Amino acid sequence: MRVRYLLLHAYGMGGTIRTVVNQANAMARAGHEVEIVSVVRRRDAPRFPIDPRVPVTVLADQRAGIPQDSLGRRAWRRVRGKVVPPGEFAAAYFTERVERAVADYVSSLRDGVLVTTRPALNLISARRTPRSVVRVAQEHINLATHPETVRRQIARHYGRLDAVATLTGTDRADYQALLPDTPVVRIPNAIHPLDRAPSRQDDRLVVAAGRLVPQKGFDLLVPAFAQVVRHRPDWRLRLYGTGQGKAALRALVKEHRVGDNVTLMGRSDRLDRELAQASVYALSSRFEGLPMVMIEAMAHALPVVAFDCPTGPRDVLTDEVDGLLVPPGDVDALAGGLLRLIGDRELRLRMGAAAVRTSRDYSPEVVTPMWERLFAELLGPARH
Repeated sequence: MRVRYLLLHAYGMGGTIRTVVNQANAMARAGHEVEIVSVVRRRDAPRFPIDPRVPVTVLADQRAGIPQDSLGRRAWRRVRGKVVPPGEFAAAYFTERVERAVADYVSSLRDGVLVTTRPALNLISARRTPRSVVRVAQEHINLATHPETVRRQIARHYGRLDAVATLTGTDRADYQALLPDTPVVRIPNAIHPLDRAPSRQDDRLVVAAGRLVPQKGFDLLVPAFAQVVRHRPDWRLRLYGTGQGKAALRALVKEHRVGDNVTLMGRSDRLDRELAQASVYALSSRFEGLPMVMIEAMAHALPVVAFDCPTGPRDVLTDEVDGLLVPPGDVDALAGGLLRLIGDRELRLRMGAAAVRTSRDYSPEVVTPMWERLFAELLGPARH
């Protein structure tokens, strides 16, 4: 079957980009005709490996030195578009010209499957993609997180789509309640298919990873770990990721006087090795879609301490089995969970073994057939 994945920025960083690229690669390995379409391009090369069988098409090249489109016009003049609602987290990308490029592209399609990967793209597809194309909208964060301006447009337009795919059962129920006449399915993201070296539980090291933005809650994790350090000064925390919050986090580390214990590591191309060296994974997010790095950590036999935030952690973790769930935003409880695991190596080993078993439900071998069944069902005999 022919499947196109429409991403905002296939050349960027972020969990959605990584998981969609992984999905496209897996479908190509399974023998399907796959293409990635990137709305914008701001870098020369993708940050994540793309299978050579998967071509990448760009709608708006915004790299420095390419200031005009093929007609000599400014390719990204800053006039707001009219379809993407205010409040969509990437709304600033969608100038009038970028919106038009997306609408023209999806309108030109005639067959196959089009998978759109964020509300802005889902809304344009719902309104402009011909019905001869199977239109599947992927949602990578939970419905309640979207501002009311976005939820109103979802309720108004998503009913035209052939299916909406969510990452968790919790989010599926919420979308189905909003869209009672639209098929809503739960298909999780798959972790990257690598051999996972298990943690030996020998290093006094806690790891967390993600963009340095308020969503990830590292401003809560640092004070929580400061409490840990008062009791266990021999343990360290490494935070992996980049983002606009780096300076503020550095100031917070200094304020809590934990510079010898907390390190901002930046971006790493070898995060799998770093996870294998750790003994605990911490997830301090205020909200999630499906926390993929957490699941990858679990594949390395790392027990997890996580805020029970919407959505994701509870959909993956079983409290007291493969990790610990603590009340959202509760810094003291997060510190307490970390101290409990830090103080009990046997508990870490037992939970880590259970975490490996849980992570197997997110392997490409499990997830890719779920997508194949959905696409085949939606295509049906008339659309093949």
